[in-house]
Amino acid sequence: MGKIHLLSSDLANQIAAGEVVERPASVVKELVENALDAGATRIRVEIDAGGMGRIRVTDDGAGMDEADARLSLQRHATSKIATLEDLARIASFGFRGEALPSIGSVSRLTMTTRARGADEGTELVVDGGGEPRVKPAGCAVGTSIEVAELFFNVPARRKFLKATATESAHVGEVVLMAALARPAVSFTLVRDGKVAREYLRVGTRKERALSAIGEDRLEACVGERGRMRLEAYLSPPERARAGAVALHLFVNGRPVKDRQLARAVAHAYASVLEPGRYPVGVAYIELPLELVDVNVHPQKAEVRFADGRATFDAVSRELHLALAKAFAIPALSARPTGKQWGLGQQGAGGGAGAGGWAGAGRGASGGAGAGGWAGAGGGASGGAGGSATAGGAADGNEGWGLAYAVSAGGGGAPALADSATGTLFEGPGFYAGLRYLAQVRAMFLVCEGEDGLYVLDQHAAAERVTFERLRKGYQARAIASQRLLIPEVVEVAPTEVATLEEHAEDALRLGLEVRAVGASAVAVHAVPRLLTRASPERLVRDLAAELGRAAKRPFGDAADLVLATMACHGSVRAGDRLADDEATALLRALDTIDFAGHCPHGRPVVMRLGFDELERRVGR
Repeated sequence: MGKIHLLSSDLANQIAAGEVVERPASVVKELVENALDAGATRIRVEIDAGGMGRIRVTDDGAGMDEADARLSLQRHATSKIATLEDLARIASFGFRGEALPSIGSVSRLTMTTRARGADEGTELVVDGGGEPRVKPAGCAVGTSIEVAELFFNVPARRKFLKATATESAHVGEVVLMAALARPAVSFTLVRDGKVAREYLRVGTRKERALSAIGEDRLEACVGERGRMRLEAYLSPPERARAGAVALHLFVNGRPVKDRQLARAVAHAYASVLEPGRYPVGVAYIELPLELVDVNVHPQKAEVRFADGRATFDAVSRELHLALAKAFAIPALSARPTGKQWGLGQQGAGGGAGAGGWAGAGRGASGGAGAGGWAGAGGGASGGAGGSATAGGAADGNEGWGLAYAVSAGGGGAPALADSATGTLFEGPGFYAGLRYLAQVRAMFLVCEGEDGLYVLDQHAAAERVTFERLRKGYQARAIASQRLLIPEVVEVAPTEVATLEEHAEDALRLGLEVRAVGASAVAVHAVPRLLTRASPERLVRDLAAELGRAAKRPFGDAADLVLATMACHGSVRAGDRLADDEATALLRALDTIDFAGHCPHGRPVVMRLGFDELERRVGR
C-alpha cells in the first residue's frame, strides 16, 4: 500500500478547529458573525465559566430549514460565496464554511433553527464531530446554537486556556467589536446567569461608539479621499494609552488587527502622541471590496490591502484635518521620514525639490503625482509614488494609485494639503523661532509664531527637557551626580529599604546614591545634578515607589517611569516665575530633543491658536 492517504473527515475537522477555535471567544466570534450574516437584529450571548462550561448564541435571523441545517455542519458548506470572483469581493463576515464543523468537532453542539415561514424548527445534536442526531423542534424564527464542554475530547487544548475571568474578558471584547460593527443590532452578554453587557440598537456609529467605549469625549472625523471613505470617533491626545488595545479598527465593517493601520491613526495626531501611544476610539475605513483581501488569516482577524502604503497615508491625513481643529494639534510634517513610515522612496534620478515629498499616486506628466506635494524648486525624477517640483514633471515608476486614484473624468486628485500650511516638529528650530511674549499666571508661556499664538505649559515643557536629558545620560551611563555636604536621612518602609538596597547600582546609574542606615531608613549621599532643585527625600520616595510597582519586571523596563517621575519633581513647576531669558532658554532646549509634543506622563506641552481663528472669534 502507498504511504499517502486521505484524512478522515473527523480528523480533518479537528485540524481545522486548531486554527479556527483557539478559545471560547473564537467560538463566540464565529457564531455571532454567522448571526449577523443571517440578518439578525437581536443577538444574545450566554456563557458559563468563561465559555469553558457552556456557550449559547441566539439570534432572530433568517434561520434554516432541515436540509440547510444538516449541510451547514459539513466542511466547506457555505451560502456566502460560489465562484472565484465572489472570493475577490467578500462582503460577509463568514465565507469558508469551516466554523460550525470545526466547533462541532471539539465540543457537544446543539443547534435549534427555524426558517421564516416554516411551521416548525429543527434540532441537531453533534458530539465531537460525529453524525448529527436530527429531530423536529418548536422554536422561534432564527437560530440558537449551544456549545457545551469545549475541547472535551482534546484535553491538551483545555490546558492552554486561561483563568475564567480572562476568558470572559475575551468574550466581552468579541461582543464589543460586533456591537461597534453593527450599531443597528442589539447585543446582550450574559455571564453565569447575569447580564454583564447590553448594547441596544442605535441609529449611528457615533452613538454606538459613545455608549460602548465609555469615553466622555470622542471627536468625529468623517472624510473621503479618492476611493477611500473614513469615519472615526477618537479621544483627545491626553487620553491616549500605551499600546493600541483601546483603538478599534474596522475595514468594510469587519473588525481587524493591523499595526500599520493603528500607527496611521496615531500619526494623525502629529507630534503630540509619543511613539507607542494610541488614542482611544474607533475608526471605520471603507474601500472597494476588490481592494481588500480578507482571506489571509485563519480567524479572519487581519486583512491585506491592495495598496497599503497609500491607504495608511490617506487615513493619517484625512483624520488629521478634523483632529487638528478639534484638539489644536500642530500640523503634520510635510515630509514624513522613511524611518517613520517607509512610504516615500526617492527616485533613482534625483530627489524632490526643497519641501517636496513623494505623493501616494502615479505621477502625471506636467505636474505633481496625484496626491503629491509640489516642491519649492529643483528637478525630480519620481521613484515609487512619484514626486515633482512646482512646474517640474514627475514620472512615477511604481504607481500606488489607491486613495489618490485619478477619477473617471480625468485629472489628478487634490493635493494633500496647502503648501503654505505651517508644520511643527519636522526639524530643529521650531520652538526657537517663536517670539516669547509673556508668562501668564506663572504657569503658561505665551509665544507668537508665523501662523498663530502658541501657549506652552512651562512645567510640561521643562519636564520633557529634563526627562530627555536624564534618559540620554542614563543610556550613556553618564548622569552626573551632585554630592550633598550632609547626607539626608529619609525614613521609609522596611520593604522599601530592601528594594533600594537591591537596586543600589541601578540608582547610582540614575545619579542617586542611597545607602541603608537601619531597618527603616536610608541616607541620600548624592542626587542627579540636573535635579538639584528637587528634594532628596522626594526623589528617594519616587524611586522606591516606581521600583515597587515594577518589582516583577527588569529594572531596565521601569527606567523610563523612574526617570519621568524624577524629572517631574525636579523641573520648573507651575507657580515658578521665569525671567525672559529663562523662558527663551527653555524654548531653545525643546528644539534639542527628539519629541517635544507631550510631557513623559502624556500631558500636552503646547496649544496653538491660529490667527484666522483668533480673528474669527473677535469678529474681524
